[in-house]
Amino acid sequence: MSSPPTHDGVLSSPRRSYRRAVEEFDLAAASAFLAMDEEGRMNAAEVCCDRHASVPGRIALTHRSTSGQRRDWSYSELKRRSSQFAHVLRGLGVGPGDRVAGLLPRTPELLIVILATWRLGAVYQPLFTAFGPKAIEHRIELAKTRVIVCDQTNRAKLSGIENVPVIGIGATNAAEDFWALTECQAEMFEPVACGADDPFLMMFTSGTTGLPKPMLVPIRAIAAFVAYMRDAVGLEPTERFWNLADPGWAYGLYYAVTGPLAMGASTIFHQDGFTVDSTYDTIIEYGVTNLAGSPTAYRMLVGGGSEKAARVRGQLRAVSSAGEPLNPEIIRWFDRHLQAPIRDHYGQTEVGMVLCNHHAFDHPVRIGSAGYPSPGYRIAVLSPDGRELGIGEAGELALDVTASPMMWFGGYHERDTPSLQGSYYLSGDTVEWNDDGSISFVGRADDVITTSGYRVGPFDVESALIEHEAVLESAVIGKPDPQRTEIIKAFVVLNAGFEPDSELAEALRRHVKTRLSAHAYPREIEFVADLPKTPSGKLQRFLLRANEAAAAPTSNSS
Repeated sequence: MSSPPTHDGVLSSPRRSYRRAVEEFDLAAASAFLAMDEEGRMNAAEVCCDRHASVPGRIALTHRSTSGQRRDWSYSELKRRSSQFAHVLRGLGVGPGDRVAGLLPRTPELLIVILATWRLGAVYQPLFTAFGPKAIEHRIELAKTRVIVCDQTNRAKLSGIENVPVIGIGATNAAEDFWALTECQAEMFEPVACGADDPFLMMFTSGTTGLPKPMLVPIRAIAAFVAYMRDAVGLEPTERFWNLADPGWAYGLYYAVTGPLAMGASTIFHQDGFTVDSTYDTIIEYGVTNLAGSPTAYRMLVGGGSEKAARVRGQLRAVSSAGEPLNPEIIRWFDRHLQAPIRDHYGQTEVGMVLCNHHAFDHPVRIGSAGYPSPGYRIAVLSPDGRELGIGEAGELALDVTASPMMWFGGYHERDTPSLQGSYYLSGDTVEWNDDGSISFVGRADDVITTSGYRVGPFDVESALIEHEAVLESAVIGKPDPQRTEIIKAFVVLNAGFEPDSELAEALRRHVKTRLSAHAYPREIEFVADLPKTPSGKLQRFLLRANEAAAAPTSNSS
């Protein structure tokens, strides 16, 4: 096997001025590639597949199976197969605007289903494979889904769903089998013309504070997805890109599927579960130079140690992180052991990625900052009474909708949208402006801790804890206290080789006091085996708070 490619730590194309990109932003220019006919009509399958299929041998997808086997799929092959499956869906009555759900792992069939759905002018609905039957039923019912495609591993989860046709990958009945139905169809299917505001995705919010809410994503959002890939991820069409996120969630569907394919780039589906060794194997074998994922995955790489990291040292040109704030210790570790610049990005399912430390722009990168507003968005920091705040004042991150031409979210589907108030979209996240024009994340609005008159962001305490050699992961909440309003309590997952005892707990307290401040340290530390997270890896502090409120004082706190 040849040695991994190295890089000089910068983009091969010159970095663009961030300030100039903001000042010269033009929505028409940013969206020009979307209009596929003279009337401005378009189709997501054309945008993300067909227009690249004329280039001989251009690879759209590299698939690594559970057994480690590699298979490349060209744009022309995906165009042919998705055309065939579009005929299958149309035969089941699927038309423009109808929802087609995929309950599939990261396989080529998943991408074929997505493109076939779009080809019909229909709406693709992702179902994460870790969902149980109730979560699936909730989403199918609200979406009024017309067809479900699943693999045999997940078929039993659909037993309670009636009157919705199910097509199975590897189904024993040929009348329901994906490939048996697909291969006998015609290889041409003219994409249905759609408008820019017609939906092509139906997403559900993560539901960390309630039942998931449905929302429709319009085709014009692809322009924003491409801008993120180009500017923040810094993706160049000829390089090897891998987004670790599952397409069952927004970051994976927006930026492992839609964005890269709309650019004509190649994406990677790693079908097996995440492990440190298989991640490094894939990076080396497939020549990955541009990587995206979540801090949860990156923490596991850190936990894997520097010896394993040495295998790809110098190969990764750009690494992007999203889903939750990136701990500064991870940034330093990636720089030291991988020689890879890792950048923090912020976004939500409702709006995509809007606040980034951009790989392709020339601007300062402040450790601990979520980054700068992306071109086409105006971000404000609001006080509780709606005033725009200045440098150093913590408030709620908001998007000024009227001054954000790239904004595409128009509200939840058939639901109230309290986050849209006046001209603002309210994120529910607490942030503050820095003096260099960047924005630092403080915490979810309901995560901020008030202790002895001080407001403490849990992320700061978690970042300090994770810098200790014993700590793999941590989560911090405020625990009600009659004297201090709240005290800081930390839940800590230890690295292998460390014992959870009172001595270590005291050492961690001293560490945070030294690294952070004398008031912002955890007075209580509870050692746990794992932390509650959404299936996409986001920390659910609200569950820890709820458990703490419901339980008597724990005896295993140190």
